[in-house]
Amino acid sequence: MKNTRTSGAFLIVQGTSLLKIIAALSLFIILIFSISGLLTSLKPQYRLMSASVNQAATNVNGELLYQLMGWENHHFLKVENSWVTTPKLTNLVFKLSSNINLNDPRSLLGRELPGFYQFDGKILVAGEGTNYTNMPVESAPPIEIMKEEREAALQNLEGLDKPTDENSAPAPGQTTGGREVVYVYFTHNRESYLPYLKGVTDPDLAYHSQINVTKIGDQLKRSLADRGIGSFIDKTDIQASLNEKGWKFPKSYDESRSVVQTAMANNHDLHYFIDIHRDSQRKDKTTVTINGKSYAKVAFIIGGKNPNYEKNAKFATELHNRLQKKYKGLSRGVIIKNAAGSNSIYNQNLSENAILIEFGGVDNTFDELNRSADALADVFSDFYWQAEKVNQDTEQPAKKQ
Repeated sequence: MKNTRTSGAFLIVQGTSLLKIIAALSLFIILIFSISGLLTSLKPQYRLMSASVNQAATNVNGELLYQLMGWENHHFLKVENSWVTTPKLTNLVFKLSSNINLNDPRSLLGRELPGFYQFDGKILVAGEGTNYTNMPVESAPPIEIMKEEREAALQNLEGLDKPTDENSAPAPGQTTGGREVVYVYFTHNRESYLPYLKGVTDPDLAYHSQINVTKIGDQLKRSLADRGIGSFIDKTDIQASLNEKGWKFPKSYDESRSVVQTAMANNHDLHYFIDIHRDSQRKDKTTVTINGKSYAKVAFIIGGKNPNYEKNAKFATELHNRLQKKYKGLSRGVIIKNAAGSNSIYNQNLSENAILIEFGGVDNTFDELNRSADALADVFSDFYWQAEKVNQDTEQPAKKQ
């Protein structure tokens, strides 16, 4: 009788412990799902991100996974392929654990040299001559320049406001009417060009409140209008707003974001969003001669921290390919920026048709820049009207049904 009671008590104790374990495990699973749901519901700019984990994940491509499967099932390795060598396990583990690629020194230098992230990025589509030694560079101006305490005198302004008609288009066969479908703005609106700044030779000082990248918008608007496309050029002085709020230069995108959101709320016809900038690279890297005329090269920059960046990249790649066909060498390519310490969103999560374009470098002239604006308007109009035709063709069958 005594033994029976003892074993019964033992079973009760064991049953109670098992229930506690099951309850604790259930609570743990619920907690994990709750935390995961909370993190994924956050806006992209507030999510926890790890550049190291992201970089490690990009190293695991389809080819690598196929080879890993082959180590377990040798049948996969019998398939003919073009792989030169099978990666060694030690090299693979080192690369994934340290995020250091011995074939790419930037993977080590980027973490050791302060400010190196500005030169970092991924070339999604390379233009002619584009490589990791001549990536677009964006440097912050000195504080006194930002506050207009040392604004340079101007020069070479003769005929600057005269429209460029070299690439004028014929009368448009179709038009957006009164609708403005393209929105152009300037997050770093005071980025300027050295040929117009008297006595200035330092690229870091190429900033001015009057003669700057906003003038490219004027030419782009005229050229788009010639092709029947309405656009709105927003010349809001972002730098002045930063000065008023006491914000530093890296907050520029926060300030321009509110400007873009206001425009989107006030005009639902806006469908394409272009943020125009100027590169800090010198003329040999930002200039090309096409049919005997000098053009300022353009580079498409996509923010990799935007979770929907693939759609922005697709739009930019389409424009790059069209430029390559009609103005060979004009585009420097499509660059993905996703480095720690950089914005790498660039307001592109507001629309899948949002891009940032670097127009030329510090040494380019507005003659060169305006030709590039005309070229961009030319290929964009082809893209736009083709997309409109596709949309109309898909809508018509739906209406008949």
